[in-house]
Amino acid sequence: MIGGKKKCIGLIFGGHSNEHEVSISSAKTVFQAFNAQINKERFTVKAFYINKYGYWLDSDISEKILIGEIENYKTKKQETFNQEKINFLDGIEFQNVDVWFPLLHGFNGEDGSIHGLLKFTKKPLVGCGILGSALGMDKILMKSIFSNLKLPQVNYLVFQNEDFNNEEIKNKLINEILNKLNFPVFVKPSNSGSSLGISKVKNESEILQALEKARGIDQRILVEEGLEVREIECGIIGKSKLSTSEIGEVKYESDWYDYDSKYYSNNQITIPAEIDSKITKEIKEIAIQSCRALNIFGFARVDFFLEKSSNKIFLNEINTIPGFTKNSMFPMLWKASGLKIEQLVAKLVDISLDL
Repeated sequence: MIGGKKKCIGLIFGGHSNEHEVSISSAKTVFQAFNAQINKERFTVKAFYINKYGYWLDSDISEKILIGEIENYKTKKQETFNQEKINFLDGIEFQNVDVWFPLLHGFNGEDGSIHGLLKFTKKPLVGCGILGSALGMDKILMKSIFSNLKLPQVNYLVFQNEDFNNEEIKNKLINEILNKLNFPVFVKPSNSGSSLGISKVKNESEILQALEKARGIDQRILVEEGLEVREIECGIIGKSKLSTSEIGEVKYESDWYDYDSKYYSNNQITIPAEIDSKITKEIKEIAIQSCRALNIFGFARVDFFLEKSSNKIFLNEINTIPGFTKNSMFPMLWKASGLKIEQLVAKLVDISLDL
């Protein structure tokens, strides 16, 4: 046992985010992994559920949600804390937590918000810090940095805080897409995850609706050129030294890799991906380079496109809190690399403690 006593892991999940349900599924997997026989001698887990309204529930209720005794949607706003309380952490016993493990996907978590809060507790956390999280969540800033480093990306356009009530501006945006990108294009909110708010646009008539959909999530919008590609993913863990997992490929039956195909479809997963060893090596090198560029460490999943016709590699994005659900690639990638989920969560804690 490291450190002479069990480490208390503060597992934070749920959150005021459009990926609330995914976070709960991820947390259930991680909770079970920490409670596996191999980890019981090293760790205890204290759960912290944040409901859809942003209120923290105590650890007893939080654990019951993880083991299925309470359904999360029944924890309503009025059942949480007294609205007159100023400190939203009143009643939350977190002083004995040794290491934080935030599993808040999307807004108010993966964007660095939770990392900033936890920094004031002066306890280590699993994952990267505020800067890396914020940059990894923001597709526009992330792509701008990658462009400066000349990392390979598909062609894209950026629209920030445009006035959609102005017909002239809307027509200007549409014309810019038509003149600079080839169909199909993908219209994405700059800050979101799990493909929420994203549309695949095949012709001019679909552009405006896609822009409005993305704008419903974020005022800053990214438009990318769509290519005929293979979806390639690589896991990263480490701190001063980053290690890469086996490379994986996802093949899906849907038109594109949307929310339903990520979480509700029986996709074909191939690990290691059937690609040339030279391409594998290059993908791993770009994965590490891109994480270093954004100050991302701890753990992450780096996503790539591999163009079918040319075998050209395109860096897509980095997920700083990748999913741990039963359909999530990150734990699958590391299992294929020799780390079962029980070993993986323990390894991530060790990394956070510099062990």
